[in-house]
Amino acid sequence: MAAASTGMAELSKRYAFALFSLADEQKALDDVARDFNELRTMITESEDLRRLLNAPTLGSDVQKPAINALADKAGWHKLTRNFLNVAVANRRLMQLPVMIEGFLDELARRRGEVKAKVTVAQALTDQQITDLTASIQKVVGGSVSLDIWIDPSLLGGMIVMVGSRMIDSSLRSKLQRLQFAMKGIG
Repeated sequence: MAAASTGMAELSKRYAFALFSLADEQKALDDVARDFNELRTMITESEDLRRLLNAPTLGSDVQKPAINALADKAGWHKLTRNFLNVAVANRRLMQLPVMIEGFLDELARRRGEVKAKVTVAQALTDQQITDLTASIQKVVGGSVSLDIWIDPSLLGGMIVMVGSRMIDSSLRSKLQRLQFAMKGIG
């Protein structure tokens, strides 16, 4: 089973790299990256969209019009739309999140950016994002690309991962540590 999932991940990375090459040729890297960031957020926030992507019983006759309607409403670049249609035609929508990450990771790598995954309890303001980016840049000593995820279960604070380093200042973790400390006292 592990070999099958490894094979799917490799295939997804090839799709992402092919799109990256086309976007680079067409000078559309920023457009596709913007579309993919928006799509990634949509996938995270919408159970219906996740069902559309992951339902093996849905055929392209259902998935293609839905994906095209989404792309039209969002105003995505033609290359993004074409890529999504290829993914539908080849029955690869289930791997779309891996393809998105592969594309964005390659873009960050080519630009010499360090990718920081930030998980927060609620959306950050533009000023908070700017301040957080500047703080992380000071620590890593280079350009930083933030990958922001919202997880209301954190209650407050944030978790920042840069490479294998993690800083967890979430309220949920602080409460868990307090709970463990109090259990040790009794």
